Amino acid sequence: MTRPAIVLLFLCACLAARAACAAGTPAGTSVVNRAQVSYTLGGVAASEQSNDSIFSVAEILDVNVVRQSAPVSVIAGESRRAILFLVTNVGNGSETLPLAVDNLVAGDDFDPLAASVYFDSDASGDLSAADVAYVAGSNDPMLAADAAVSVLVVNDIPANLADGALGRTRLVARAATGNGAPGTSFAGQGAGGTDAVAGASGALANATGDYVIGDVQVALSKSALVTDPAGGGQATPGARIEYRIVVNVSGSGTARALDVADLIPVNTTYVAGSLRLNGSPLTDAQDADGGEFQPGAAPRVRVALGDMTQASGAQTVAFAVTIN
Repeated sequence: MTRPAIVLLFLCACLAARAACAAGTPAGTSVVNRAQVSYTLGGVAASEQSNDSIFSVAEILDVNVVRQSAPVSVIAGESRRAILFLVTNVGNGSETLPLAVDNLVAGDDFDPLAASVYFDSDASGDLSAADVAYVAGSNDPMLAADAAVSVLVVNDIPANLADGALGRTRLVARAATGNGAPGTSFAGQGAGGTDAVAGASGALANATGDYVIGDVQVALSKSALVTDPAGGGQATPGARIEYRIVVNVSGSGTARALDVADLIPVNTTYVAGSLRLNGSPLTDAQDADGGEFQPGAAPRVRVALGDMTQASGAQTVAFAVTIN
């Protein structure tokens, strides 16, 4: 069977904390050592060499799995909702990494249903027609050292669940050669006939993604009103710009710890004391009212709105700057 195309991401020199680096010298590399002795005989310099000591570097079996998606807001009864993971071969040789899904994760409120796995072939982060279905034993990802593949775990959501209910899905990846406690050896099963040895992960890794019940959409709109020194609306030096940011939440769930932040534009100066929420003044200091002006190289205003639902209604943040 022809192996379907799989999008591979090649990670170099530990560029991101999401994945570890491969385990050193490539498997199968020969390490050669030869000793030499020098001496004189009858005033003539001479030397001798030992025989070569040669051995091959064993293959380290190591795998890393990292969840890429934030918790996914879903509606009870929804189908085919995806969570994105990244699977990386952090060993020192090419290895096949079979995948599995576990939906019976302790500590959640419900178990997602009908799990399936896809390779994120178009690198969109979401399930699409271009994505290739994973079939265990048929197209297990075969990754070189430091190579990674993006994987979507797709689940249906049970019906009749309360808002805020949490469901978890876990993606598991293992080395096909074998897994076990770190240091477990598999004689002759590594690259080029070398031994294979389980690395720090035990050649088995997993990561867990979350589904949260609650149909929540957060909408943000921004407007600006310019007043110039002559009373007109021209954006001239000295003109005042009042920005208004309106936040709306819709749906049946709760948007938690909602926080609005806005950078002060370059070539403008924040008007002290102009920060407001729904028309009420907020102090510029970091205090209990949740609003603040943060000076520095990249000055900004920030307002903590806390948890919001549709019933919260529109929340309007306003502040002013002057054009330098």
